[in-house]
Amino acid sequence: MTNMKIIAILDTHGLHRNLKIPRGDLLIHAGDVTEFGQEDELEDFLDWFALQPCKYKVFVAGNHDLCLEKPNNRKFKVFEKYVSKNVFYLQNSSIKIENLSLWGSPVSPYFFGMAFNKNRGDEIKKVWQKIPSSTDILITHTPPFGILDNGVGCEELLAKVMKVKPKLHIFGHIHQSYGRYSENEKLFVNASLTNQIDCVIERNLKIVHIPHIIHL
Repeated sequence: MTNMKIIAILDTHGLHRNLKIPRGDLLIHAGDVTEFGQEDELEDFLDWFALQPCKYKVFVAGNHDLCLEKPNNRKFKVFEKYVSKNVFYLQNSSIKIENLSLWGSPVSPYFFGMAFNKNRGDEIKKVWQKIPSSTDILITHTPPFGILDNGVGCEELLAKVMKVKPKLHIFGHIHQSYGRYSENEKLFVNASLTNQIDCVIERNLKIVHIPHIIHL
């Protein structure tokens, strides 16, 4: 029987040090750990992430995290320093934590050619086909279409989610759709923490939401 306190966050865009993370069992960050995709931003995030008061920490990248899309020696050195027995990075891959199976992906539908973008249709479908049927917690940067997505989520992801039926699906990317939604014993959580910038009205990115706490 699972009894795990999960803290869900994402879209922190370099503002992670403005957060107070509650104590829990599992901290999940579903992407956009950086704002400009720079390696020093990643290193600062990992330095903070590793110290948070949760037994396990798992993260994926997002469309802003350009330094995680292209391999380089410095990135691997950063990972060697921080990614350890209780800090995990998922990139279209899975991990088992206690008795829960997690699968995570940084991929999102094409948007200005940013990091981990895939074209809608067959190209992005090939990524979602990798999601194991045994997945309990699904972590994707992009939302599935029609669920906390402001109408721009991924149709192919929705189709796969409805087949796999994970207990929990954590995503974000669409900042203004922060919230949670339950359907047939599946919990969907958009855990975006920052505001949606309007280039005319609001230009300052800031933390406007609190981390989601989920008991699973």
